[in-house]
Amino acid sequence: MQALGNDYIYVDCLKQKLNRAVLSDLAKRICDRHFGVGADGLILVSPGRTRRFRMIFYNPDGTEAEMCGNGIRCFARFLHNSGLSRGKKQNIETKAGIIQTEIIRTGDDFLVKADIGRPILERKRIPVKGRGRFCVGERLKLNGRSVKITCISLGNPHTVIFVKEFSPQWRKIGQMVENHPAFPRRTNVEFAKILGPNRIRLKIWERGAGETLASGTGASAATVAGVLAKKLNRRVTALFDKGELFIEWNDRDDHLYMTGPATSVFSGVYNYDRR
Repeated sequence: MQALGNDYIYVDCLKQKLNRAVLSDLAKRICDRHFGVGADGLILVSPGRTRRFRMIFYNPDGTEAEMCGNGIRCFARFLHNSGLSRGKKQNIETKAGIIQTEIIRTGDDFLVKADIGRPILERKRIPVKGRGRFCVGERLKLNGRSVKITCISLGNPHTVIFVKEFSPQWRKIGQMVENHPAFPRRTNVEFAKILGPNRIRLKIWERGAGETLASGTGASAATVAGVLAKKLNRRVTALFDKGELFIEWNDRDDHLYMTGPATSVFSGVYNYDRR
């Protein structure tokens, strides 16, 4: 399945059991675009502990991540397509907490809205090393240069860098920021170009995956960073190479709401050999 080109392999673990010990290796193999199926991550549709369904997400490098915005919308469509969820709304367990999804439109232009909760701004909870309670508009040193960053967690850590134009070196910078010692759990990196008070253009460097075509939580983090910097309003259209997301940071409940597409691509059988 894919959302704005951000693609994931889904495995129905309600019908089959996978040994947790093999999941890291399976993710690395099945996500490989040359020797596997190819994807930005492996997502397991599993029984929940407090809810009916739980999303378990592995990056292509075999590390387990807390949550995925584009992935959760495709998860909702998977439940719909499989007949596992009859209603439009679903509460889904993730490592980042309970995420509520709502199917807004079906058919060819399938749209899903997700409530991804309140942004976490406290430095220690993101986490990011340094002084002060928050990391907003702070300078981060990178091999003789520095970039201005704002750090936010949406259950997973994000670092937003505002740019006037996208540098040819943005991927290299993204990799350096992801693995910087300031981030104990590494970080996702968003390069954001302001197009207006309600529009941004994004490039994404994803923790454990590298360059990806889109990121739902990344767009949400960039919206929060833009509001804090007084560059954006609370209702934003985030543009990517292959489409757009609508993000709202609601001032009444402080929650972030993300609305965008979710698309099924193909299904099949993968023969996993542990050797």
